[in-house]
Amino acid sequence: MTIVNAAGAASDSNGDSTTSISSSAAQLPSTTVTLVDAALEVLLEADPFEKARIGEEVASRWLNGDISVAYRNRSTIANTCDHPLPPDRPARSDNIDLVPSNLMHKLGKGGSIHSRQSMVHSLVHIESWVVDLSWDIIVRFGRTESMPNEFFTDFVRVAQDEGRHFTLLATRLRELGSFYGAFPAHDGLWDSAMDTSNSLLARLAIEHCVHEARGLDVLPTTISRFRSGGDEETANLLEKVIYPEEITHCAAGVKWFSYLCNRQRQAEIGEPPIDSSSSSSTLLDAAAGTIQTFHSTVREHFRGLLKPPFNKQARDVAGFHPDWYEPLAIKH
Repeated sequence: MTIVNAAGAASDSNGDSTTSISSSAAQLPSTTVTLVDAALEVLLEADPFEKARIGEEVASRWLNGDISVAYRNRSTIANTCDHPLPPDRPARSDNIDLVPSNLMHKLGKGGSIHSRQSMVHSLVHIESWVVDLSWDIIVRFGRTESMPNEFFTDFVRVAQDEGRHFTLLATRLRELGSFYGAFPAHDGLWDSAMDTSNSLLARLAIEHCVHEARGLDVLPTTISRFRSGGDEETANLLEKVIYPEEITHCAAGVKWFSYLCNRQRQAEIGEPPIDSSSSSSTLLDAAAGTIQTFHSTVREHFRGLLKPPFNKQARDVAGFHPDWYEPLAIKH
């Protein structure tokens, strides 16, 4: 049975989400705030702490149903100026010393307080960008790709998690005697986001599958380094809070990449949507086609090969199985 929650997302009777969702758009007065409107406010806020706070507020309003519509229906938009467009680059603080990624200093292995500060600072900076990435995918692609409400709900939850991760790690950095902005940083994450700004399929593949999964690969070593350096509090924060939630973020990328592939397949060959009632051959064909599309998308938009070793256990939990990524680690 499918029920619709307060935010308009559909789930089955045991709480599992489906992609058969109620409409994301509605006929609205121009003064009604939509999720896309509110998400744009997050992107336009430069202060990273205020950005996280506003994001938490927007997420709570969407998940509680106070904001109930993702975007305005095209017929209610008088002209293009009435539809919010994402900035080419989100507003960012001027207090961060940005350098090219190839000039970044080594973070060390956590053996000294300076090294641990540097490592946490790097994590804080990454989280500050993925907050923007999570809201950007909502504003940039949600309406133009006519995505269902569950897409918005999934990435609102991702954005909410990332904002909380940023705040927790920034607080921990203060406790370690430093602050966000004390070390140089680079904006490589946003550079790749710009490379995928015209394709939701590419954005999901690169940012929300490849990069998210790479984070899962390196986090266990990072946790071990903090623990070996005697910083049990940071290790526990990463291991018990951030690491499990990051697995769900990779899962969202896989889920919606597959959704787009299946929707395109349905449009091309006129088959009904793929679900539990589909034949095994149909399911296998669809899965193989999705993985093939993933490989071609990554090869087009990602420079170089994927770098092992891979955290197979965490990737499997996310539904990101070896046949998705192992061929991309082999030179052709």
